[in-house]
Amino acid sequence: MSLDKNKTVAEVGRRTRLRNHDVQKMLEALIEVWSEELATGGRIELENFLVLEVKQVDRGINPGQLMIGGKLKRAPRLIRQLVVRPSKNLRSLLKSF
Repeated sequence: MSLDKNKTVAEVGRRTRLRNHDVQKMLEALIEVWSEELATGGRIELENFLVLEVKQVDRGINPGQLMIGGKLKRAPRLIRQLVVRPSKNLRSLLKSF
């Protein structure tokens, strides 16, 4: 089973008895706030669920090359990477299934 945005809105609306329109507005605002936080290098911690954070990775003196527009370009040495870690609670739930 896959849970997309529309299914999430419908399920949250059903469980909370809120209108789907209100749930959708809240979800979109939440995604916008989280995106801004991660874009500025912040960290999001959802207790008993996930930790999202942006880490800067130094790829060393030989970071490699990228093909851009048919031309080889040097890859950047420093990159920002999104790291997603499950909480201890979620890890134990995943192991039990």
